[in-house]
Amino acid sequence: MLQFFSSYANEAVLAILVMFGLMEGLGSLVDFKKRRADDYFLEVVAFLVLSGLIKPAIVLAVVAMGNLVYPQGAQLLIHTNFWLVLLLFLSVDDFLQYWYHRLSHQNSFFWKLHRPHHTAEQMGLLVSYRNAALYYILMPNIWWLALVTFLGGGAAVAVGLVLKQLIIVGSHSPTKWDSTLYRYKALSPVAFIVEHILITPAFHYAHHGKSQADNISDPNGNFGNMFSVWDQLFGTAKFTRLYPTDLGLPNDPQDNWLSNFFYPVIKSNKPGSEISKDYVRQKNTGTEPAQFELEPGTYLYCRCGYSKSQPFCDGSHHGTSFKPLLFTVERRQKMKLCTCKMSAKPPYCDNSHLKLKN
Repeated sequence: MLQFFSSYANEAVLAILVMFGLMEGLGSLVDFKKRRADDYFLEVVAFLVLSGLIKPAIVLAVVAMGNLVYPQGAQLLIHTNFWLVLLLFLSVDDFLQYWYHRLSHQNSFFWKLHRPHHTAEQMGLLVSYRNAALYYILMPNIWWLALVTFLGGGAAVAVGLVLKQLIIVGSHSPTKWDSTLYRYKALSPVAFIVEHILITPAFHYAHHGKSQADNISDPNGNFGNMFSVWDQLFGTAKFTRLYPTDLGLPNDPQDNWLSNFFYPVIKSNKPGSEISKDYVRQKNTGTEPAQFELEPGTYLYCRCGYSKSQPFCDGSHHGTSFKPLLFTVERRQKMKLCTCKMSAKPPYCDNSHLKLKN
């Protein structure tokens, strides 16, 4: 069986895509009103370029460099226990991916490469491939799989990639396979074990939610790729067993697939787009508190200072180290909210803005 998967890894990946594609199609799970032609072009082209060009090119480059500078390392792992190599490969791969993904939400340049992934308003089997080409070229775990292949762990890499695709495609699929585990109380212990080890659709859907204000989503958390353990270890995990219904980015200008995939070589012609030629991120902080009479409800307070809807979040924090603050208003009341971003009691004003006048 292991020999079969290692020999037919590409075919197995395609079989996984076909399987989820049939489930999505036959189950009428795709809302075509939420998908544009650009979505299909981006996903198909990204899948083909990544699978047929970028990954093979990186593997060939690493193998060639390895044979040149460290020829004795070739096939170093050939006699190592297969399961140990597989565990090593998947653990390091997912650890690297977790931090690369997290960086891509906190660094402006890498966010622009990863941003296409979050413009999807509808989950689907190829959504996982929505990233700029350069995002994949710089992805450390692709270089890691190439290194393990050079060292003789090709069979473990092949099997590992099949297992990864099963989890990743499944977590992006509208089939929501984990919902059965949450529906029946008797399966709750199983659900707990599964979601605390693997990335489930509910866990990853939360990452794709448009706003934390729904109390389900966390676009700035749940960064795991295959395993949820890294999010738990580093404090970015959010388990709700629910699925946000509003996905995508706030105020998305809907850039075309060419600028999304080939950025920074090709840039958007949409005014105000983060990936346009003339885009400049500007602070929108104030020197006086904003006074509101707020109705009962949940609100997102802007911490980054870039929001154009001060003092509330509009999603402009993506690509920064800031995260909006969720706060709840229990009854209708007048509030003074901080706009200078210096308050020690956000979102409320504590008169720290007075320091700006001294």
